[in-house]
Amino acid sequence: MAIILHIEASTECCSVALSEDGATLFEKKNSEERSHAKVLAPFVEEAITFADERGHRIEAVSLSSGPGSYTSLRIASSTAKGVCYGRDLPLISIPTTAIMCVPVLLRDDLPEDALLCPMIDARRNEVYATIYDRALNVVEPTSAVIVTEESFTQILDNHPVYFFGNGADKCKEIITHSNAHFFDAYRSPMAKWMMPLAERAWLDERFEDIAYFEPFYLKDFVATKPKNLL
Repeated sequence: MAIILHIEASTECCSVALSEDGATLFEKKNSEERSHAKVLAPFVEEAITFADERGHRIEAVSLSSGPGSYTSLRIASSTAKGVCYGRDLPLISIPTTAIMCVPVLLRDDLPEDALLCPMIDARRNEVYATIYDRALNVVEPTSAVIVTEESFTQILDNHPVYFFGNGADKCKEIITHSNAHFFDAYRSPMAKWMMPLAERAWLDERFEDIAYFEPFYLKDFVATKPKNLL
């Protein structure tokens, strides 16, 4: 399996990782807000140095593609493209909300008909949310949601839905349906969680055109990613 460099900087946490064949070789992360411009490039440099010193050949760059902070996504995208151009590597993009689902899918307490709803804070009473099934098929595409008591009612009437991410906090007191469940542990996406999705994209040769690739910013996000990510 290829050694892949993962870059995740879509929200308040910035992280970089290296993986090979399902194992994390290197990881750096920082949770200080508005520090991405300062820490991301050094993290990437450390990861590349780590690989080079051990004779590991990085074969692709994986980027969290949004939605997320406009500035953070610009920084991460520019950094990823620079590495791809400099080392002649393909670029893999992964929706941020799909990345957020990875650690939740590793739990052994999810019912078979569970749906997952990662949420990214969009300020005030708005979140950006996607609803996935347990195979990471998109049930409801990413959209901006103004959270009310009626949000997601139609889906909640038929399935248990698990909400998580830094946007879920504002929903706990509003969405009180008996099928609504909240996980506090998975607030921010992490680079190491990108590994299984990036490895699948690598095997399927799902690469971006580096010259034209743009992340999906909060201000204009439209979900256009493939429905099956696993």
